[in-house]
Amino acid sequence: MPVVLQLINAHKRYGHQALLDGASCALADDQKIGLIGRNGAGKSTVCRILLGEEELDAGEVVRGRNLRLGYVRQHDPFQATETVREFLMRDSGQPDWRCGEVAWQFQFPDAMLDRPVRELSGGWQTRTKLAALLLHDPNLLILDEPTNFLDLRTQMLLEWFLRDFRGGCLIVSHDREFLKKTCTHTLELSRGELTMYPGNVEAYLANLEERHEHNRRVNATTLTKRRQLETFIAKNRAKASTASQAKSKAKQLERLELIHIEGPEASVKFRFPEIEPRQGPAARTKHLAIGYPDHTVARDVHVEMDHGTRVGVVGDNGQGKTTFLRTVCGSLAPVAGEVVWGFGCQVGVYAQHVYTTLPEQKTVLEYLEYQAAPGTVTQQIKDVAGSLLFSGEMVEKRIRVLSGGERARLVMAGLLLQRNNVLVLDEPGNHLDVESVEALAEALIGYPGTVIFTSHDRHFMHRVATHVIEVRAGRVASYPGDFDEYVYRVQNEIDSGLRAPHGTAVAPNLPAADPTEDRKGRARADRDSQKKLKAVERKISRMDEEKRALSDQLLSVTETAKAKRLQTELARVTAELEKLEEEWLELSAELEAN
Repeated sequence: MPVVLQLINAHKRYGHQALLDGASCALADDQKIGLIGRNGAGKSTVCRILLGEEELDAGEVVRGRNLRLGYVRQHDPFQATETVREFLMRDSGQPDWRCGEVAWQFQFPDAMLDRPVRELSGGWQTRTKLAALLLHDPNLLILDEPTNFLDLRTQMLLEWFLRDFRGGCLIVSHDREFLKKTCTHTLELSRGELTMYPGNVEAYLANLEERHEHNRRVNATTLTKRRQLETFIAKNRAKASTASQAKSKAKQLERLELIHIEGPEASVKFRFPEIEPRQGPAARTKHLAIGYPDHTVARDVHVEMDHGTRVGVVGDNGQGKTTFLRTVCGSLAPVAGEVVWGFGCQVGVYAQHVYTTLPEQKTVLEYLEYQAAPGTVTQQIKDVAGSLLFSGEMVEKRIRVLSGGERARLVMAGLLLQRNNVLVLDEPGNHLDVESVEALAEALIGYPGTVIFTSHDRHFMHRVATHVIEVRAGRVASYPGDFDEYVYRVQNEIDSGLRAPHGTAVAPNLPAADPTEDRKGRARADRDSQKKLKAVERKISRMDEEKRALSDQLLSVTETAKAKRLQTELARVTAELEKLEEEWLELSAELEAN
């Protein structure tokens, strides 16, 4: 386990805040480490210092002689008309065959290697950067939020690459699932100190309170022992016969030290306003086409979203998830058709671009006063601001000086001050730390309104989504299974591509290089249809059980109001069952036709 990079007694301040206060850590070339800490703790600063992009105020960065440092560049390193193959060869100095071999690991089809990089989506450009990174043969990677804006498929490929990577890694990410699948150690940055823990982020979070409780118990035992020794010394130090014993006990007392336990750090608390739960459809689309004047993203969209559901919108980057959300919430006009909202729906929106277009000159308090629902008093506004860590002098700060994470929290605070019964959220977890993402998930789970959202954070999506809508290849449709089943399908598609011979991998949602080579494609389509069929059958079975339970309750209920609620719920379940049965028939027909 050779150490290739060290931080020794590091000090770094920004204004009054000490990001590093005598911090030290050692990075080996065979450890995969997740760096976690609260927003603003200094995680990105640590990465820049280790990369040599920023200087310490005091302390030392020690680089081993054998260090080959790699990182994913955030800027655009591509030349104007350069193809993927040309970029990889220019950047790495490696021959064509080697570049093709590494590109295959990220599922680049041969046809795509000869396309200009700048014509590709952001996800494919990131894959190109990762392939270039591997070609440089690093033995230590430093990755700062590598999953931001990556779709599920590219995240999974990155996980596969990191698990197979033989060197060491230091990864900053708010995505618990990604850290869990890639890291074996956790490095905590808290109050200017760095502490290494064995185990991934799940083990770290599970044991954090246990460690604090253990330290409290040790301190309680130490205090009891101190009192006993002090009592003995007081009684016996004046007696000649026991003076020597008292002296010995005094030395024991000097050696007893309490473990220092830090108080809890301030944490984000999301409290959505109390609203009256509603029944029936919240929104449905009719013959909807989404897109832009020069490009239609998807046609003939027929989906329905019920009150009280939490609908996760999934799909690869560039397929139209954000376009769909923007059309649903009215910030983008449909190409054709319409979105019909139920009576009394009040829609609140959190968009990816919102926190970059905030009024720079306003203070935090002025912005929140403008966003708050009529009748909201100043104390309520300050309470919500405080729950999102804007307290004291922070509420008087101008928006122009806020960090990306602070701006994201400010937009969310404005949303909490409105009385919306429908929330449309586009990547709400970006720029939030692990604990804040978890707090947001808990709040949304308890929210009685309707949530329509997209997120690249699998842990967040798994916890929050009750229904799934998939955007893929020009179609938007309700997914027959749950989010876990969707992840399973994508993983199988990736595994199939990685098992295929070099050069035969086909990019999802792109035309294959050879349209005549369809037998394997049809076989894969059959397997997909069979998986979908099984997923629909499982869902039908669950809905049948729910329908029977509701029918049984109706037979015994005597209260009119409760009977009406049960009838409404039974009607919803029956309608959903009919749709599932129609879908089952269509899938069965497709399989028979093939």
